[in-house]
Parts: sequence; structure tokens; C-alpha cells
Amino acid sequence: MARPRPVIFGLYAWSPEYGYRYLHPANRRSFELLEPVGKVFEKLSDLDDDSDWITLRYDEQQFLVRGELFKELYNKPAFGFGDLVEEVRPAPGKPAHRGLVSDIFWSESQDRATYQLVERKRKLPQRFEPEQLRRVE
Repeated sequence: MARPRPVIFGLYAWSPEYGYRYLHPANRRSFELLEPVGKVFEKLSDLDDDSDWITLRYDEQQFLVRGELFKELYNKPAFGFGDLVEEVRPAPGKPAHRGLVSDIFWSESQDRATYQLVERKRKLPQRFEPEQLRRVE
């Protein structure tokens, strides 16, 4: 039985100054609107013999991009897209936030991720540090 492929997290530091040759025409505009710098992606596929593109995932969106700008993260984020998490220590008198990971941001200086959640179909404005959250089984 084949083992499932481990999730590969990475950065894709593309900006319009690089030009559009790195983005597949089918998803060029949506990738540009995402403003990918500083955001963590999951790499879903590698280059193969039939294609010059790799597939990246950000939350529920997938993008075809050229592999040259992808930089794998070796310090893996604690949580992935869609993970159900809850706040470990909520503010006094407040219920703990509980939701799905929708955004993962990377701090180069701290070499770690922060997370934004969707709670009851609403994106929370704050970012959470990994130690502020725990996975809900």
C-alpha cells in the first residue's frame, strides 16, 4: 500500500515586477489578487514531463505556477488549511474562538507561521500564533 504523500509547504514570492510568465493565464488574475508574498502555500504537484507548471493550493483555491519561484519551508507550519482549531486561552469572560484555518502567513524574521481563522462562515480579523491554538479532533 502506497504511503500518502507528505504535505509540502512553501512560499511563492511572486509580485507583478517579476512579470506574468510565472503564472498560468487561467489563474493569473486570481493569483495577483491573492497578493502571495508572505503567504504559505501547499504544493500539490511537481513538474512532470507533460507540463511546465506546478500546482499550489491556498485555502480552497488552486493555482498553476512555474516552479522556479517556489521555496519549500523546512520548518513546517503547525496547522494546514481547513484544520479545525480552537483558541487555547481566550480573553477573560469570552468564549474560545473555534474555526477552520483559512490563511497562513509566514514571518521570515521569526521563521514561523501565523494563522487566520473562519468561524461560523466569518473570517476573524486577528492572526493567531501557533501556541495560541490547538487542533480539535
